[in-house]
Amino acid sequence: MQTGYYSAAAGMVTQFNRLDTIANNLANVNTAGFKQDNLVVGDFMRIYQEKRDELDLQNNTKEAAQFLNRTITRAPQIVDSYTNHSLGTLQNSSNTLDFAIAKEGLFFAVKTPQGVRLTRDGSFATNDEGTLVTKEGYPVLPSDYFKSQKKDNFIRIDSENSILEVDKNGQMYTNIPNTVNLTQASKLMIVQPDNIKLLKKEGDNLYIFADQKKINVLENSDAVRQGFVEKSNVNAVQMMTQLIETNRLVEMYQKAMRTQMDDMNMDAINKLARKA
Repeated sequence: MQTGYYSAAAGMVTQFNRLDTIANNLANVNTAGFKQDNLVVGDFMRIYQEKRDELDLQNNTKEAAQFLNRTITRAPQIVDSYTNHSLGTLQNSSNTLDFAIAKEGLFFAVKTPQGVRLTRDGSFATNDEGTLVTKEGYPVLPSDYFKSQKKDNFIRIDSENSILEVDKNGQMYTNIPNTVNLTQASKLMIVQPDNIKLLKKEGDNLYIFADQKKINVLENSDAVRQGFVEKSNVNAVQMMTQLIETNRLVEMYQKAMRTQMDDMNMDAINKLARKA
């Protein structure tokens, strides 16, 4: 068995997966509220050494584990992935319906056909019915959505209201028609998952959190900034550096595979031919 060839192939597949992640990060460098994804690359030997004492070996000894250890070839592979939820730069947009969250780990809640989802993208707008929605048209949820248990309990902004102000807790204030006096309106739902590591990206800059009972609705978040958008936290220079590094690794693995198949096989054939 040409173990070197298979190890190089495994390493190249790992780098292809890494390329996909880097490309997705770069593609979303200008996506509001996007959070950078990262991969952790390890090798089979490292994973095995962490678990070898738990292997189901006949005599369950370290000596037996060491014997099996010598038969395993190192092969780089993806051992973990995670999302960097650090805060992105807040950019002033001067748009009344743009909102940013100035703290890590907090999210807006929106209603999609698949259920309630979380997002950091606060670039909102209003649809024809006056409902506050995301760019994809998903209604933005008010803070009392779960308490009211009404499917159509959304934030609506009357076209006659020429003034809309939102405080740092997401509380909205609109003017009484034909006056400049403000009255309290709906309140944005700002949520904090019990464990941010359990969030899963779904697409459209949305996150799934399986257990909604463990989502805390914050009454006083002190984090909402009206007229701002949170930019992506992707470091474009860092991603480009990783892209170059990964491409070079792919080329290195390709060369190793070519050497394994061409040079070593040809050498073996020549030696066998001379003996014959």
